[in-house]
Amino acid sequence: MSYKIIVDSCCDLTASQLLQGPFLRVPLTISLAGEDIVDDETFDQTHLLLLMAESPEAPKTACPSPAAYLDAFTHAGCDDIYVVTLSAHLSGSHNAAVQARAIWLEEHPDAHVYVFNSCSAAAGEVAVALKIAQEADSGADFAAVVAAVDAYIAWMTTLFVLENLDHLRKNGRLTGLASMITETFRIKLLMGATPEGEIKKVGQALSVKQALSRMVAHMAKDPGHIGKILYLAHCNNPERAFYVRELALKTCKFKDILISDARGVTTVYANNGGVVAAY
Repeated sequence: MSYKIIVDSCCDLTASQLLQGPFLRVPLTISLAGEDIVDDETFDQTHLLLLMAESPEAPKTACPSPAAYLDAFTHAGCDDIYVVTLSAHLSGSHNAAVQARAIWLEEHPDAHVYVFNSCSAAAGEVAVALKIAQEADSGADFAAVVAAVDAYIAWMTTLFVLENLDHLRKNGRLTGLASMITETFRIKLLMGATPEGEIKKVGQALSVKQALSRMVAHMAKDPGHIGKILYLAHCNNPERAFYVRELALKTCKFKDILISDARGVTTVYANNGGVVAAY
């Protein structure tokens, strides 16, 4: 059976993965300083980071419409369609995809369409998208792929370290307390996702490098990481991603470690220098 995997643009697949794989991307839109920036192949990270640094306001993101997802379903032109979205607690992208699925099934009652709530973002969405491809390529049928990937999401771990939490706070994705603590005491937080896809504090450190080290130490203590793939997404700082990779190679037992660049939506929330990990 032919299949396609539709992802929203917070899924930080590499250019080669998008080109060679069964993926279609539906972009979110970023608004800042009077500009609307579509998070597609035209996205310019340098320009967005400059706008973010100069603007007193936080960027706003707009999720894709149900119509945008319906267009992607049409372009997919295949038997099985899988959709991967940002955590439903962080964006309306998931709800828009669910609405599109309901409309599509009214017109195509025999179609196979499933919308995965990644309960994550960035590297977490990459992990889910590639897990779908792995299961589908193994010959599993639609129901088996859905069951395997839902189980994977339930046990997936997402961790991240950001230079600062200001944009998360300004956009209502974080309580003001965590942001105030980092500003007042000059500490860096190791953050993660709850099983439901909300943001939580995991630990803290005095520097980003120390926080990244604690991220890897947290992974090493988790027996669930053994034999899995570690996915890393970084925002304009490959050195930090490779620092995490080298530490993980020394202390963890991952099967592989893959690194990708942040696109627009991840850039908005991770900000310059942020690193997101998922496995």
